[in-house]
Amino acid sequence: VQLQASGGGLVQTGGSLRISCVVSGRALSSSAVAWFRQAPGKEREFVAASKRTGQYANYADSVKGRFTISRDNAKNAVFLQMNSLEPEDTGIYFCAAAPLGIITSQVRNEARYDYWGQGTLVTVSS
Repeated sequence: VQLQASGGGLVQTGGSLRISCVVSGRALSSSAVAWFRQAPGKEREFVAASKRTGQYANYADSVKGRFTISRDNAKNAVFLQMNSLEPEDTGIYFCAAAPLGIITSQVRNEARYDYWGQGTLVTVSS
């Protein structure tokens, strides 16, 4: 299973960006997927997750109401739409997948994800 993230870039405060992650080697429909991010000098943190059906989504409090995770199972792709971006959103964004799914209480636990993409850099200027 391979994950390829893309779409990062430089954006001004208040702007929007959509990043993507294409999954190969496994049908996305059977996987839970998530986005994590790592800011400079900080540990990686959970951002958003979607369970297999795509009907359940979970968000970190810091992004709730601004970010939206979505998936296109036919294209084996996961997206993160980021609106009202803030400098604190700067970091490398990683997509992750758990091919066998994850129970709801564990969707924020990065140890539950088996496969990771290489990350895409998002920089929000003030």
